[in-house]
Amino acid sequence: MTHAEKGAERGTRARVARLILEHGPINAAALGERLGLTPAAVRRHLDALLAEGMIEPRMTRPRGQRGRGRPAKLFVITDAGRSAFEHAYDGLAGSALRFLAERVGEEAVADFARSQMSGLVGRLEPVMREVPPDQRVRMLAEALTADGYAASATQAKSGGEQLCQHHCPVAHVAAEFPQLCEAETEAFGELLGTPVQRLATIAHGDGVCTTHVSPRALASQRNAPVNPRRSASVDTSDGSDVTISTSRKAIESKETGR
Repeated sequence: MTHAEKGAERGTRARVARLILEHGPINAAALGERLGLTPAAVRRHLDALLAEGMIEPRMTRPRGQRGRGRPAKLFVITDAGRSAFEHAYDGLAGSALRFLAERVGEEAVADFARSQMSGLVGRLEPVMREVPPDQRVRMLAEALTADGYAASATQAKSGGEQLCQHHCPVAHVAAEFPQLCEAETEAFGELLGTPVQRLATIAHGDGVCTTHVSPRALASQRNAPVNPRRSASVDTSDGSDVTISTSRKAIESKETGR
């Protein structure tokens, strides 16, 4: 091979690895369709990535298939493959945050994390105001992908949407300092204008960072003001007042028999 051909080969192999990172588990046929490669070319790149330890196979049977037939072979990225996409200086960042925590305190780390995410919020807030609410999760996913997080947005089966980040440039640091993930989740909620819940993180050993985004209609119902004429004030043990809707209380009593 010439130098140009070798460069093109490495570039295609990197694209194969990137697709597996973003869309895995994925089979060889789907990779070929997305990249316009022949089955032989896909197999060549997959074999090379397997030999390098960048990816690994998983066997799964198609839905509805029992017993007979060969299980389908899917490919996923390995920890080594994920590390190849790392661009952050994990060691330096971790040392800096440990120094900050020791000298100033853990709250300083949380403040730092929030200040970092304020840049994302400030950059995207004007854009989000111009986008219809039902397009905001997709827009956020595109912005995160541009920042190296390989993000995607899908509809959640339980309602609402799911924001998935298939790559995290600071995963190793976030494993030691969860304040980074917490600040990111807060920023997502602020940008989307609806409650969000982090379900999984790469930093904690999950394959994907997954955030559930509540439907805006449900969020509006939760934030609706309570009619003061149909509510009761209850004193809690700490002396604070909690307003409880008496109509809702009556429903709960009817359902439970209490």
